[in-house]
Amino acid sequence: MTGTNKIRYAVVGLGWFAQEAALPAFTNTDNSELVALVSDDVTKLQEISQKYGIQHTYSYEEYEDCLTSGEIDAVYIALPNHLHREYTVRAANQAIHVLCEKPMAVTEQECEAMIKAAKDNGVKLMIAYRLHLEPANLQAVEIVRSQQIGEARVFNSVFTQQVEGGNIRLRNVTGGGTIYDIGIYCINAARYLFQDEPTEVFAVAATKGEQRFSEVEEMASVILRFPNERLATFTCSFGAAKVSTYQVVGTKGDLRVESAYTWHGELKHYLTIDGETQEQTFAQHDQLAAEFKYFSDCILQDKDPEPSGIEGLNDVRIIQAIYQSIETGQPVQVQTLDRSQRPTADQTIKRPANEDQPELIRAAAPSGNS
Repeated sequence: MTGTNKIRYAVVGLGWFAQEAALPAFTNTDNSELVALVSDDVTKLQEISQKYGIQHTYSYEEYEDCLTSGEIDAVYIALPNHLHREYTVRAANQAIHVLCEKPMAVTEQECEAMIKAAKDNGVKLMIAYRLHLEPANLQAVEIVRSQQIGEARVFNSVFTQQVEGGNIRLRNVTGGGTIYDIGIYCINAARYLFQDEPTEVFAVAATKGEQRFSEVEEMASVILRFPNERLATFTCSFGAAKVSTYQVVGTKGDLRVESAYTWHGELKHYLTIDGETQEQTFAQHDQLAAEFKYFSDCILQDKDPEPSGIEGLNDVRIIQAIYQSIETGQPVQVQTLDRSQRPTADQTIKRPANEDQPELIRAAAPSGNS
């Protein structure tokens, strides 16, 4: 580790999200430094390394060289879902800390292998749940916990967007599909707002027969049963207009959060108690910078990250149960691991919004717009 108390990162995978959200975020942290890039796209490596002044670039074949180079302390893995396990385990085996994008992996066995590798090698493993540090979502947790809306009974969410044909999210082999990609946000939000784990799931999928949905469902609707007879429902879609919202309804009132899952732009609360509604706006923050800062702090201070491998594993177990329910048409029981730690307002990290709109190099947003 460098003497400047900065954790040195390699970013592995240079797709749309890595380019638009992650790479610019390093300039917004005081304890994290971008020093290496890993990709098989020579054009991306050349142009992005030039833009950010990065000396060290590697192909995927050279990943091991990157890990053993002595140049990095941690990797941020922004690869397709089916590669998360391999690239996490390989990093952990070289004593490199891992911040891995969600979903953690495609199966629970892959998640367990990642947790074991991190434990065996004494490295930190964090799953990139950026909303566990985001002010509006953490404030929502506090509102529900403090019972301002009475006893929370209902969670409902809609998360939809258009995904262009040919996008990796529409491929089965890479771990695509609506639940893995965006449904995971709804599952995770229900878990942190109810501060509990679901015991049973029921789900249905629908597809109109468009060619782009030949491998994965166009949309899915899910019911999660929680202890104390609470219900969470959500619908996610790759074939509908952009909506990102959730509502928690309690015995005395409700809280609605608009653009709840966004990584840029402002978020809004609509809190209604006894028929009176209060609005609160949360300004845009650099959520990725907050994430890098938090993970680097965990490494520097030898703390366990709250969005741990267990957090990632629980979501993947729930996702697998959801797909089982879709296939069988039956409710499916879920076995999750107990979580002693859950996100609270104490974890809030605010970093100023990054106004830089990077030009995308051979990458596009899921909607096809650059």
